[in-house]
Amino acid sequence: MNPNHDTDAPNQPSFIPAGWVGGFSGNPPGQPYPNSALLNSLPFLGNLDNIPNITRMLRAKWPEFSWETTPGDATTRMYQMFAPDISRLGYDNTGRVWSIICPQQGVYFPTLGATLNIEVTVTGNRGWIDETADKDVLFASDITIKPTIWFSPDSVDGIFWQQLLKLNKLWNNTLPLSKEKGIRINATDENGLPDIQVRMGERIDWPFPDRAKHWRDYAWAVANLAVRIGNIDSTGNAKADEFNSWVMDLFNIGSGNLLLAGNVLTWNLWAGSPELVNQEEWKNHAAYWRYSIDVNHRPPEGEGTSIADFNGNPFNPGEGVLYAKTTAFALWIGWQLL
Repeated sequence: MNPNHDTDAPNQPSFIPAGWVGGFSGNPPGQPYPNSALLNSLPFLGNLDNIPNITRMLRAKWPEFSWETTPGDATTRMYQMFAPDISRLGYDNTGRVWSIICPQQGVYFPTLGATLNIEVTVTGNRGWIDETADKDVLFASDITIKPTIWFSPDSVDGIFWQQLLKLNKLWNNTLPLSKEKGIRINATDENGLPDIQVRMGERIDWPFPDRAKHWRDYAWAVANLAVRIGNIDSTGNAKADEFNSWVMDLFNIGSGNLLLAGNVLTWNLWAGSPELVNQEEWKNHAAYWRYSIDVNHRPPEGEGTSIADFNGNPFNPGEGVLYAKTTAFALWIGWQLL
């Protein structure tokens, strides 16, 4: 929480929808946050297994990310706000967390006629929230994640997509042409532990620039987390693994090594106030985003910001380098079909 929260956002809405019961957190005044005994006693839940239990949510309206384009070199640190409403915390009227939706993005490559989809897939979650608590102790959660990358086509009749379909058949349906067959990236907390902590407050290791702080936009709360990117899983097919390495190199050139193995990605999730949940909308949220990104090449709730350094200077991936890598990738695919 911002220590000057009251003066930063004097008109901040604090609306709590009807139906709040509370009590699940068991977090009375004076009990140390984040109430680890309770949190550690909770089993990890599947993200789509308990949608009928979700009655309330927080939306991450302003997801602010930070990472180093050259790991270990603090002068290369970049910042970017991903598209709004990509992350959500879903819970019931007592405050038990049942589901956490994490970021999705799409990068359109017109040269290839395809979109590269990126999703921080949550494989497990546990947590609690108390809507009436001070914003310093509003909620605590742990997640396990598996970032996933896959292609979707502009047109199934496009030359690039037709080539990929041929390769996919040749390589026993192992290419990332759907989320189910996506490139799976291992990830841990920054210390290499599997459980990633989502905790209240801004990330203090690397302060974010003022443009990335959203009390002035009437944020209701802010939480943070950090993730260390690992290696990608093998498909069991050497050629498909080589293909996936090409894809990761291409993505990392364009994103400034956002998902480079060993890099640490941190983010602050600035949330709006609590809302009631339409369970059908929650269930279809991911599909709605994917359709919009595939068809319109833009997120449904609007774009985020471009990658820039602390002072706002834009990141330049080197268009020549990116074009050369894309061209080399397309030629490599062509050689595989000879």
